[in-house]
Amino acid sequence: MLKIGVLGAGHLGKIHINCIKQIANYQLVGFYDQDVATSEKVAADMQVKCYNTIDELVDAVDVVDIVTPTIAHFECASKALSKGRHVFIEKPIVATVVEANRLIELAKNAGVKVQVGHVERFNPAFIAAEHKLNNPLFVEAHRLAMFNPRGCDVPVVLDLMVHDIDIILTIIKSPIKTVSASGVSIVSPTPDIANARIEFENGAVANLTASRISLKNMRKHRVFQKDAYITIDFLDKKTDIVSIHDVQGEPSPLAMTLNLPDGSCKQITIEQQEVVQNNAIKTELERFHDAIVSNTEPPVTIEDGVEVLKVAYMILDEMKKHRELLENL
Repeated sequence: MLKIGVLGAGHLGKIHINCIKQIANYQLVGFYDQDVATSEKVAADMQVKCYNTIDELVDAVDVVDIVTPTIAHFECASKALSKGRHVFIEKPIVATVVEANRLIELAKNAGVKVQVGHVERFNPAFIAAEHKLNNPLFVEAHRLAMFNPRGCDVPVVLDLMVHDIDIILTIIKSPIKTVSASGVSIVSPTPDIANARIEFENGAVANLTASRISLKNMRKHRVFQKDAYITIDFLDKKTDIVSIHDVQGEPSPLAMTLNLPDGSCKQITIEQQEVVQNNAIKTELERFHDAIVSNTEPPVTIEDGVEVLKVAYMILDEMKKHRELLENL
């Protein structure tokens, strides 16, 4: 059984603590949070030991689960890796690309497992769709959220859009050719709404929109590929596949068909995929345990997390250029 400790006991940290308590193969040793009042309340409410320092917690465990604000990720991960601890680290992996590259070096030197918390990989709607995704040509991604002060310390690209960047890089296996983007700050010092267009060398295009000032919540991808249109609803956990097939012989009178100018006929089928519900955070933590004990690659590697961060900063750089262009008009 692996001993695990959690760094950070805020909203998401408490969710991680609760999930770990449900995983039989982990022994939850305790947690650390720099806020004394929060620590005392979480320790009492969740019946979990609270440690006084990061180092004390790291010394007591085999695995460190980092759920602190992003700005503290590098410091926490560095301490854990320097002591040879396996590290699960929430998204975005760290605050800057420089920190990310350094973290890769530290992980290699430590010879331990590192997994990044891009939780949408474990969303049941994405799991249901993944085997149907075949060389996507265009992806439209919307991630809209009603305003919540949590996360406003970073741009919406690092707060929300990173989820969609990770999924896009997972399903489109091609180097990026160009990125264009724009964003606007509405209520916080950093952009609250952003749009990015990513063009890949294989011709695929992804259009991503993220907002934390919406009047409704939405987390949806629309994926277009040859002979198919796939919708993945990450929020409502639903996946629909619209397929187009050649019609052989006389089509059924009940079938939806398209008669094309060349005289051919296509049949349209709509299939709602079976979605097996799960707790995605619990699942990703279980998968990390499995990677450690079997000495296999984690499902979301440190390199995956770093690549997502690099693309996020490409988008942020393009947003800055666009903003400066508008200011100079």
